[in-house]
Amino acid sequence: MRKRIRLIKNRSDIGAGTRGSDMGIDAIEIAAINKGSEYFNNFPFVDVETHNETIYNKDRNSFAKRIEHVVQQCTRVAQTVERTLTEGEFPIVFSGDHSSALGTISGIKAAYPDSTLGVVWIDAHADLHSPYTSPSGNIHGMPLAAALGNDNLNCQVNDVAGETLVLWENLKTIGTGEPKLKPDHLIYFGVRDTEAAEDIQMQHLGIKNYKVEEVRFRGLHECVEEALEKLSACDMIYISFDVDSMDCDLISYGTGTPVAKGFDEQEIITILNKIISAQKVVCFEVVEVNPLLDNKGNKMAECAFEILEEITEGIG
Repeated sequence: MRKRIRLIKNRSDIGAGTRGSDMGIDAIEIAAINKGSEYFNNFPFVDVETHNETIYNKDRNSFAKRIEHVVQQCTRVAQTVERTLTEGEFPIVFSGDHSSALGTISGIKAAYPDSTLGVVWIDAHADLHSPYTSPSGNIHGMPLAAALGNDNLNCQVNDVAGETLVLWENLKTIGTGEPKLKPDHLIYFGVRDTEAAEDIQMQHLGIKNYKVEEVRFRGLHECVEEALEKLSACDMIYISFDVDSMDCDLISYGTGTPVAKGFDEQEIITILNKIISAQKVVCFEVVEVNPLLDNKGNKMAECAFEILEEITEGIG
């Protein structure tokens, strides 16, 4: 049975350290228009209200910047995703910065509280920091810690208290009071730019990371098949695709935290299509396109759209 797709446009970038990813969704749409595609006319969509104006606010929570507004933003995203799923549609989520993925995950679990969720996180970064460990305070580096409900206190360097602590606990309990995800049900592809606290946490929790070099050495199909086997106990899968998982030197620097030696476009398409073909994917998200940083015109958005076109047929 074919799935009905609904596009969710979340132009929020308040969780990032660099402005511009709020424009990423429009950049992808422009890429579609320039290609002569009717993609964005083919599906119903919803725009999620944002708090981007708060980027100018004086920050009161230096270990989790603008967290009061990130909580609100993730709540809005969660409600939109939950509603989309309960109405029988497949959400393709376009987000600015990656903090909003916590909202997406929360929405999935709110819609299917009794189902086991697996997450495939395709990214250059582990996004496992908490306010206790973060060197920057940027919440786009924290969504998985919130989803796992794990603060990594063994690596604590920041003294988190007061409003920040309360809001962090609120962030972790959006949609459902329990952790949304188990470490065994989280799979990384392409993570290669981490801090020591994240490395320690990944090792401690036993989270599998399929590095670019491993995928190329062992074979892409073998690695994805193995990843799906690791998620065999999961009833559903959410894929989060951060464009910085791709090689910035090969593709573009049009993302907030570009990292070299990543995947190429075709590798991403193959990984995504193979996971989607397992018939467990309930939501797909693409994040962190930043046209303000693109050194090749609108190249990153064009690449993201080409990937989107290639995988949508398998979804809908």
